[in-house]
Amino acid sequence: MATPQTAAADAQSRPEPGYRPEVQGLRALAVLMVVTYHVWLGRVSGGVDIFLLISAFLMTLSFARKVEGGKPLRLLGHWLHLLKRLLPAVVVVILGVLAGTRVILPENRWPDVLEQAWASLWYRQNWLLADTAVDYYAQDHSGASPLQHFWSLSIQGQVFLLWPLVFAAAALLWRFLRRTGLGARVSYAALLAAAFGAIFVASLVFSIGQTATNQSFAYFDTRTRLWEFALGSLLALALPHLKPGKTLRVVLGWTGLAAVLSCGLLLTVDRSFPGFIALWPTLAAAAIIVAGQSGSRFGVDRLLTWKPLVALGDNSYALYLWHWPLLVLGLAGMGIPAPNLVQGLAIVAASIVLAVLTTLFVEKPLREWHWPQRRVWRTAVVIAACGALLAGPVSVWQSRILADEAAAAAQPKELTPGAAALSPENAGKPTPDAKIIPAPAAMKNEWADIDGLCTEDNVPGDPLLAGCLQNSRPDTVTKRIVVLGDSHAQQYMAALGPVARSHGWEVVALLKGNCRFGGESPERDAECNAFNQASAKYVLDRRPDAVFTVASLTHKDAPFETEVPDYLEGIQAFTGAGMEVVGIRDNPRFNMSMPECVQKNGPEAPKCRVPLQESLADSSPLDAYRGRVPGLHLMDLSDFICADAICPAVVGNVYVYKDDNHLTKTYVQSMIPMFEQRLLAATGWT
Repeated sequence: MATPQTAAADAQSRPEPGYRPEVQGLRALAVLMVVTYHVWLGRVSGGVDIFLLISAFLMTLSFARKVEGGKPLRLLGHWLHLLKRLLPAVVVVILGVLAGTRVILPENRWPDVLEQAWASLWYRQNWLLADTAVDYYAQDHSGASPLQHFWSLSIQGQVFLLWPLVFAAAALLWRFLRRTGLGARVSYAALLAAAFGAIFVASLVFSIGQTATNQSFAYFDTRTRLWEFALGSLLALALPHLKPGKTLRVVLGWTGLAAVLSCGLLLTVDRSFPGFIALWPTLAAAAIIVAGQSGSRFGVDRLLTWKPLVALGDNSYALYLWHWPLLVLGLAGMGIPAPNLVQGLAIVAASIVLAVLTTLFVEKPLREWHWPQRRVWRTAVVIAACGALLAGPVSVWQSRILADEAAAAAQPKELTPGAAALSPENAGKPTPDAKIIPAPAAMKNEWADIDGLCTEDNVPGDPLLAGCLQNSRPDTVTKRIVVLGDSHAQQYMAALGPVARSHGWEVVALLKGNCRFGGESPERDAECNAFNQASAKYVLDRRPDAVFTVASLTHKDAPFETEVPDYLEGIQAFTGAGMEVVGIRDNPRFNMSMPECVQKNGPEAPKCRVPLQESLADSSPLDAYRGRVPGLHLMDLSDFICADAICPAVVGNVYVYKDDNHLTKTYVQSMIPMFEQRLLAATGWT
């Protein structure tokens, strides 16, 4: 599982003094929890946290024995040996994931999987996911990355680089103190306890703070997880001094097991990890380890040393590697958001089979291969060969994607007219032979461009508006416009921005995801209402010439389009102060990713061409606003998004949508002439 074996984990294959089969059983229990919760429950189990603790526990036992026994640490050899044990299974699984991705996943998801393949290989997957704010709790795993679970392996890899440095530094200090007589009574274990105690406190405090303020980032942040490793190390150092009686061992063991199993069931922990709540599974696991071999037939170790469970623990690393890709690819292939009991059992069974095969034919042979063990450089050669085995296919695939993207972008414009194909002049000549643009690999870059953060007198004073954006200020400003709303307002910046530049308009954007602008309403959350109030104050303080908004609100299910809650109440303060307001009609939303529909079924497939009556209201909600508010100008571009009672995924060889509800930048840019014409006609601007 997310427990790369350290040198101490050689005990998995050959019993030796200090071998603890109940820890191996605990490892198996943890991986079963992770798999079960991922497949059926979609919640945090605490199993990964247990693995982090166990990995540090075993590593600390190994290094402490080495130093106290006078053996050299040989850190380079240790790191290379560790990588030799870990990388082969990783490479096999990632290659399997790439094959499944090529067959099952739509093209627009390929670049992200390839990027994560590199991140997984270099043990930085957790930082990649943190930077992209991945939702690890999404109920629909079919849309997740099949390599997303490598975040925990990446954290462990980083700690397996850091922890030996702590052991080495403590060893140097210990030997110095002994030579100088300054600390003859200070033991090596005491120095380690001080170091890991400090790490534990600092990391736990940081974790609690970060989880409370930015949980989606904190979940993947190595710094918020160090205390879990430190707890495992402190447990290893304290264990020789903990000698509970038989009865207490029985109580500790079963109490710990009950706490481990109940963590994700009793606590609503999904948005709380890895703050203080992660003490629940880690302390529970620590209690089981302290209980150890109880010497009683009633001890929990009787269960945890059960041979099938210990055998599963031997395969836990590979099982963790395989279960998530099989779940994600299986759901994507079946086109379902979550498995039922039978489907889930099939995924688990396949994961166990692949895990056993990987352990038997990849991990074990390489672990027992003596040639690399004789020279450090030989181990390095094996590691390099494993990396090259993965790097080659990934590099070739990425090169082909870039070539396809360039070929699509280089097509003559008349073959990809986009919205112009729906204009009366029919300005383009789309043909079936032309490539649809943008290329799937470029889809993630299809957000409207905004030049940068607000500058000079456009900078807001309210911290709620710290994300204020603006296009470059023209040399001569003829009009000042503020864009208010959410991502559906942002997408029209792809048209408004170029039009503004050609007319000398300055454009500022105050945007917040999923927060349509309007007056204060109970239909919005408190955070959105506060943002809108701050945005309104910004406008009233600066008095721009006009405000641009999206004035209707579309939905995935009926009713498909409604008025924005308290829209008129929100804009009347502006119009009452003499400012003009432009309200544009919203675009449709769907229950599927429109580009993925095209990639799976083709642009002419009926399911990718949704009836207008299932996309927008029969008549625009904006019609009710006409004449009610002087200074409100209404725009409707829906006839350049939907035509002939159909809202297609592709128009004029251009993807209309980048997902299930956002227009692509490329398509909005193809609407620039129509956008400009209708904006000027609605407002009377020149």
